[in-house]
Amino acid sequence: MSAAEGETPVADGAPPPEALYSFGTPWPELNQGLSYSDTFRCADADAATTLIEFYATNYKSSAPLPGWVKRIRSGQITVDGEVVTDPDMILRDGCKLVYHRLPWQEPFAPYFLEVLYEDDDMVALNKPSGLQVLPKGLFQQRTVLAQLQLKDWKMTSFYSKRKHVQSHPVPVHRLGRGTSGLLLCAKTKVAKVRLASYFAEGAINAGNKRDKSEFGEERKISKFYRALVTGILDNDEVVVTQPIGLVHYPGVAEGLYAACSSGKPAMSNVCVLERLAHQNHTLVQVEIHSGRPHQIRIHLAYIGHPLVDDPLYGIGGHPKFVEPESTGTDSSFAYDGGYERPLQPVPGDCGYHLHAHWLVLCHPTTNKIVKITAPLPQILQTREERRATAERISG
Repeated sequence: MSAAEGETPVADGAPPPEALYSFGTPWPELNQGLSYSDTFRCADADAATTLIEFYATNYKSSAPLPGWVKRIRSGQITVDGEVVTDPDMILRDGCKLVYHRLPWQEPFAPYFLEVLYEDDDMVALNKPSGLQVLPKGLFQQRTVLAQLQLKDWKMTSFYSKRKHVQSHPVPVHRLGRGTSGLLLCAKTKVAKVRLASYFAEGAINAGNKRDKSEFGEERKISKFYRALVTGILDNDEVVVTQPIGLVHYPGVAEGLYAACSSGKPAMSNVCVLERLAHQNHTLVQVEIHSGRPHQIRIHLAYIGHPLVDDPLYGIGGHPKFVEPESTGTDSSFAYDGGYERPLQPVPGDCGYHLHAHWLVLCHPTTNKIVKITAPLPQILQTREERRATAERISG
């Protein structure tokens, strides 16, 4: 496959031999901001609700009261299409409210993506650590999805006439921002539905405690990760079935995923690859049978071996820091009126070593078995793999 115009083909100093080509567009300094829409519904006809009461009550996790006053007075709120700067304006039932969040500079994120596999139905990317997959929180533009939207996906005349073709590929699963490696994206609606169903079936099987070693009817996809953990695992293989659910965590409005007895079923198969006694680390391979958020980080921490340099999860699969943050003062908001970033670690923080290494799946349209591998970072290679890499580079 040849690289299209504007893409970087495989060459010396370019993507590794496993990549077909790479692409990416540098990020602008500021994103385009965001708009949040609401329709006001009056619960009590005899009670008047002001603009500031609506936002300070319903979105107190976004900004303190003085912050919402600042946003309103700076013209960031419209009511029925008109800018309103009076916080005490009385709202009428059914009015349309829009909060226009100012553009901001998102934290640093890499933008180059390597293509490991591509056909008419799907594309597999090698995602770098530090790049978020979908928009959330501070990262609304610096995402994998944005790069997929920016790229010109040239299609053959036959391919462009097919029904259900999307304008750009879309991710069918997620990787944590700090996790690198293999990310599957669908080019067509049919591929999107079928690939998504593969991942959903894995979660169902995990709930039923099924551990099918054979790749067949019940398993349409198998995913294998490489991780570096603290401590030395005694057993060569460990199966972790600890449920994962949301727990309260300061600074994360929707809650934090952690080991939780009332959570959803999850299953991870951990295999030791190399014990690094001099560093008190263990190199492991993890096969996940479900895809709960931060599952590998939580499961390895749950069995007493958190990922090396994981800023968030500690032994037991719970957050290391649970002290409440101080956000109650009137002066504790940022330039746009919102809260400053929490001081304690949050789920998107990087530093740990986790890589989506390889997967095998049943192709969504041809039903052929496809195996795709993402090259390993050096720190996650075994001694033998590092030796083979050095020999390949030296020729």
